[in-house]
Amino acid sequence: MTTLAASWLPLSPGERAVAIEVLVHGPLSRSEIARRLNLSAGSLTRLTKPLIESGLLVEAAEDPGHPEVRQGRPSQPLDIVAESRSFAGFKITEDMVYGVVTTLRSDIVARHDRPLTTHDPDQVADLLRQMTDEFTRDFPALAGIGIGVGGRVEKRAVVAESAFLDWHEVPLAQLVEQRTGLPAVLENDVAALVEAETWFGAGRGLDRFAVLTIGAGLGYGLVLGGSRVVSTEDGRGVGRRWMVNPNGPLTPEGERGSAVSLLTIPSIRYQVRAATGDDMTYGEILALAAEGHPMASRVVDDAAQALGTLVAQIANFAMPQKILLAGEGVGLVDVAAPLVEETIRANRHPLADPVNLETKVSDFHDWARGAAVLAIQVLVLGAADV
Repeated sequence: MTTLAASWLPLSPGERAVAIEVLVHGPLSRSEIARRLNLSAGSLTRLTKPLIESGLLVEAAEDPGHPEVRQGRPSQPLDIVAESRSFAGFKITEDMVYGVVTTLRSDIVARHDRPLTTHDPDQVADLLRQMTDEFTRDFPALAGIGIGVGGRVEKRAVVAESAFLDWHEVPLAQLVEQRTGLPAVLENDVAALVEAETWFGAGRGLDRFAVLTIGAGLGYGLVLGGSRVVSTEDGRGVGRRWMVNPNGPLTPEGERGSAVSLLTIPSIRYQVRAATGDDMTYGEILALAAEGHPMASRVVDDAAQALGTLVAQIANFAMPQKILLAGEGVGLVDVAAPLVEETIRANRHPLADPVNLETKVSDFHDWARGAAVLAIQVLVLGAADV
């Protein structure tokens, strides 16, 4: 299969390093790129020449406010034309598929969502083809597709296991490629979100960075040395093993005191329903807690303490420069921020630096954007194992 993205492959490790530096931080002067990557002028020229010839890099107009100090012939900064390629990203949930189109720098330029009425893999792939067809009407030069799924993914191609979809060993990337004719990359949704935030979001430029997501489940990702730590636990629901209160509530599955039992939206709804008999939405529970409703307040306070304990543990052991809290459950912090902060402090050394906790109000389109970033990394830059 020949694609626009394929014309950029393969990149050598040095070429890839240059391309990433410009993609994430550009436009950059040649001297700045050389300084960042510890390259000589000759080595940089050798590495950038094929990138310019392929069209991945271009010479940009120099910023008049920050001219490069140089001798000899003029040299223009290098940049990437973000709009030169478009990528589709999809986030598959239990009952919806959220889709976006992004530029080469992951800016979302289109959104489209469709209900998911079946979990049959072939029909899900058919739905992704339909959504891709709708995107290509306005973006005919789509370079590739990224797909994020809650669960364990192998080789960026196969859903090994997904409890949300009841899938086992589903070759989703292949099914989508066969239907769309475009290269497709598949990844665990949290891993994709971490990659996107590391390159283009809250973790850009940081050496140590952690992401904690709360929503239908719990997700965690750690970045060390500027790269995501890949683990065999990715997509296996590790929050079920994070004990934050051994005397805490039970989940419907009978687990007691884990982060999942206290923090996830289904568990919070389950606790309120078991106590009151009322089936409330997560938003309704938070609103009642904000008004002082006794049962809602107790459940939300327990969740806030669990969150503070978990954040403190991450800070204590991983020592990240920043922790990003994301996901559809972050409204908890709006209601109970003082208790979260108090619990963090109680579980940290008195002389420890304050935890740099950033809360991102996000929706499922951010997760779909993360999947598109995986497509950029793998299909454009040839990063088979980012």
